[in-house]
Amino acid sequence: MIRKELFELLFEAASIQRWNDHIRPEHFSELDKQAHKMVYAYVLARIEESDRGVVIDWPRLIEGGLFEFLHRIVLTDIKPPIYYRLMAEKGDQLNRWVLEKLEDKVTDLRNDFPSKMEQYFFFANHDNLEKRILKAAHYLATNWEFNIIYRLNEGLYGLEETKKTIADQIEEHYDLAGVQKLALGKKTANFLDLVGQLRFQQRWAQSPRVPKTSVMGHMLIVAMMSYLCSVELNACSKRIYNNYFAALFHDLPEVLTRDIVSPVKRSVAGIEEIIKDIEHRQLEERIFPLLPVAWHKELKYFTENEFASKIIDGKEMKIVSSEDINNKFNRDHFSPLDGEIIKACDQLAAYIETFLSISHGIKSSHLMEGNRQLYSQYSNKIIAGINFGQMFSYFKI
Repeated sequence: MIRKELFELLFEAASIQRWNDHIRPEHFSELDKQAHKMVYAYVLARIEESDRGVVIDWPRLIEGGLFEFLHRIVLTDIKPPIYYRLMAEKGDQLNRWVLEKLEDKVTDLRNDFPSKMEQYFFFANHDNLEKRILKAAHYLATNWEFNIIYRLNEGLYGLEETKKTIADQIEEHYDLAGVQKLALGKKTANFLDLVGQLRFQQRWAQSPRVPKTSVMGHMLIVAMMSYLCSVELNACSKRIYNNYFAALFHDLPEVLTRDIVSPVKRSVAGIEEIIKDIEHRQLEERIFPLLPVAWHKELKYFTENEFASKIIDGKEMKIVSSEDINNKFNRDHFSPLDGEIIKACDQLAAYIETFLSISHGIKSSHLMEGNRQLYSQYSNKIIAGINFGQMFSYFKI
């Protein structure tokens, strides 16, 4: 069972501001950084697979990203030099304290989640490939931020030292093929730069809201929720992978079209289909050319008809239900993807966004109406055994 307290913790990252002792964009949040990090991790891991034939343990990579995300939230906004010194000198004690803080929030999760988290911080091989990819992704996402910070703070005391520290850490990961490729600054680096622009696109742009969240941060929230639901369903490894990364990329077209709010999509009959067609053409023309051709089929599987549950039977993609996946297709060779669950997680994330803002006293008509409609739609809904009605009831106003 996924507890209310865990959902609330995920959203705390939206309030943790990064680089808050520098001149910076208004909302450089920890949530957005962690989201960008996981896109970097996907790219680095796929390059290791395609260029070197390495086998990636994708569930381990996804779990590691979530463990590190939770760890960072609990330790909040400690300046990096202090954080790394504390971890070097008191790492075991800090990790133990973090696990104690998280214990009541994750204790009911399936798939031995609490034990795996403890093993990750205390007993796992620190040199395993998935952990190195996550560490490299962390520094690459930090460097992306720093390149913006640097221009705004040129001449500030200590800035050059920070620049050197980040560069040194990236160099430590040059054994990864993806780090070498991204250093060239070619098309794959341009893809990650383009995705990073989703950090500047605010959700619910027509309404004041607290805390503000970006499209980028929202994508990670939905991905983490989709992962947690997949674990509840005892999903096979490929299903976990598909659900997480399909959720992480589900709003990718918005980097080109921006967030078109639901009332606009519903305002004229047929307009939603036209918008979808434009989004898919934009993906084909402007985003896919930035990525290796061998990846295009998978990204199309993630982003086309993204809220339909589907499998691949032989070479044919088939639309099924998530209930069917539970009963007949929960095996890697079917490449199952639960679009229904991703959509419900997308709506749950939006619902929690309205709840948090209203709870802080920001009660615009857009938020109130969105909250009411989402709750009425999901208050009694169960999808493939996941009780979304119960999760929506956690946040009933």
